[in-house]
Amino acid sequence: MTHAHDAHEAPDLDVFFTAEFWDERYGSKERIWSGNPNPHLVTTAAELAPGTALDVGCGEGADAVWLADRGWRVTGVDVSAVALGRAAIAAEAAGVADRTTWLREDLLAWAPEPAGFDLVSAQFMQTPEPLRTALHRRLAAAVRPGGTLLIVGHHFSDLETTVGRPHMPELMFTAEQAAAALDPAAWEIHTTTPSREVTDPDGRPVVVHDAVLRAVRR
Repeated sequence: MTHAHDAHEAPDLDVFFTAEFWDERYGSKERIWSGNPNPHLVTTAAELAPGTALDVGCGEGADAVWLADRGWRVTGVDVSAVALGRAAIAAEAAGVADRTTWLREDLLAWAPEPAGFDLVSAQFMQTPEPLRTALHRRLAAAVRPGGTLLIVGHHFSDLETTVGRPHMPELMFTAEQAAAALDPAAWEIHTTTPSREVTDPDGRPVVVHDAVLRAVRR
């Protein structure tokens, strides 16, 4: 839902988190995202046995479809009906419609089923405090014992690069800040800040850094 990619002007935060903003954003192009699964999700899921997964801010469904194609039963949630419509079409085309469920929800208020999922993934859900910590706590509560929480976001250092993102430092966070929403006694917590190469709006290679929290509920 609230991915901060590819926007050159910082939108008003009161508008940024609305269904209207994201329906218009998705409706402005035939496709917004690449259609490829997020790399940190691929790495994490490769080490897990398929089960039930929650894809938070699923957008056009690339992550959810990728998981479903590997045997997961996936619930994708987003605020945009336009994005969810595309996700459902992608799932049908991939032959995994029977393993995917799509929900339109306001993720700043919605609470998923407690202890309902083996994997909860939130990729680049960029929200300011205190909304961020509240969201992360709700997502953590949805993880079953033995399950995995994966939160990936844009690191503050990306503000120094030119990758077409809005200059909105209040939306950036570190993996350690994301981990602050968890009780260390209840979780095995791993935080990293890996780098990767992307292409800026002028076609030049740029190195960016991700904030990656991977935690397993004890």
